[in-house]
Amino acid sequence: MTETLRTARDEDAAPAGRFPSFSEGVRTWARIAALSFGGPAGQIAVMHRILVEEKRWLGEKRFLHALNFCMLLPGPEAQQLAVYIGWLMHRTAGGIVAGVLFVLPGLVAIMALSVIYALYGNVGFVQGLFFGLKAAVLAIVFEAVLRIGRRALRNATMVSLAAASFIAIFVFAVPFPLIIAAAGLIGYIGGLRRVAAFSGGGHGPAAKAGVDDARTVLGETIPAHARPGGTRALTVAGVLLVLWLAPTAALLAAFGTGNVFADIAVFFSQMAVVTFGGAYAVLAYVAQEAVGTYGWLAPGEMLDGLGMAETTPGPLIMVTQFVGFMGAFRDPGTLSPLTAGILGGLLTTWVTFSPCFLWIFLGAPYVERLRDNRGLAAALSAITAAVVGVILNLAMWFALHVVFGEVGTFERFGMKLAVPELESARPVAAALSVLAVLAVFRLRWGMMTVLGLSAVAGVVLQLAGLGV
Repeated sequence: MTETLRTARDEDAAPAGRFPSFSEGVRTWARIAALSFGGPAGQIAVMHRILVEEKRWLGEKRFLHALNFCMLLPGPEAQQLAVYIGWLMHRTAGGIVAGVLFVLPGLVAIMALSVIYALYGNVGFVQGLFFGLKAAVLAIVFEAVLRIGRRALRNATMVSLAAASFIAIFVFAVPFPLIIAAAGLIGYIGGLRRVAAFSGGGHGPAAKAGVDDARTVLGETIPAHARPGGTRALTVAGVLLVLWLAPTAALLAAFGTGNVFADIAVFFSQMAVVTFGGAYAVLAYVAQEAVGTYGWLAPGEMLDGLGMAETTPGPLIMVTQFVGFMGAFRDPGTLSPLTAGILGGLLTTWVTFSPCFLWIFLGAPYVERLRDNRGLAAALSAITAAVVGVILNLAMWFALHVVFGEVGTFERFGMKLAVPELESARPVAAALSVLAVLAVFRLRWGMMTVLGLSAVAGVVLQLAGLGV
């Protein structure tokens, strides 16, 4: 009986009066930020444990409802969930503090590692460290393919969408935004026509709560500022829109296209509105553009940046800061390379994360309307399925550049297919990657354990003359 009462109390949304003081909220968000390792799954688990189970500031249903909304949005869902809950408890200021604190540890850590990488990347110890991390990251990305695939590919239609997505991007180099748009349109039409394959919309853990639960969560218990209506949300959203786009417009006006800072601002602003499916889904797109179109990185360096992001707190998409840093570092113009790199990294972070606050402050009061929309729910299901194919492309792209030193391109009949140079094979890298895959899939070791042991192995192999 006691357990039943406790469960019922957990599932009720906490009234506004039970929310913490602002100062206590700030301390808690700082703690969550410091513990936010392990990618979005780990970060969401940390928030759930602290906010729902330990602090009991939110009920289970309200937490899942907020998460489900954040997974509908482009951008890092864990960071947006922090913004949402911070906003729910303490208005705009609470959302800003929660979102900024969530990103800040990763920003500082990735910036420091980027400086070390740019200045000392050829040092044997540093090379060995990232040599080992690449193998672990490869295993983690393959694990992400299976994890998301189990959730998203619930019928033959979804499997077909994933396969078509993989073929389109891996074989024909179709742009990622076009794949997402096509999948969303297919799902939207299928949802409106009540096609069975697209029914049961929603995705991720929150989908288990269902739309009816989502309606129960909000009810009349939410604070007044979290209800639709009024001009405050529009005003805040307008300010955020200007803060996001004004630097991009100013850089374009001052330097035009072709300047590294203008290119960074435009590219990552565009990316911020198409990054459905989380960081893994967009990394292949970012990697291919950063390497092939802009020349900001060498192929294997994207793996190095991902290794940094995997081993530091904060959103995995923080790897984009490394991309912006290296791009500006190598094309500094009249600035010193280090100054240009730091400014490029900060600019990348700004245009990547500013939209996250905009989506939450503008859209959160209308969550119920979004969740009730049959076409939108079906569109998200189709997009999630397509994202599985995109992540598989990322895994294959990474695998080729880990195992082979040279990867060419076969271009014929409309295809643009990556083909490895067999004589450039790296047996040691392949063996280390296989061991990392076995550790993840067979031994069920945690991500941090695999990353740490792989990094140590990489250093040892490099010092022994068997590394890169």
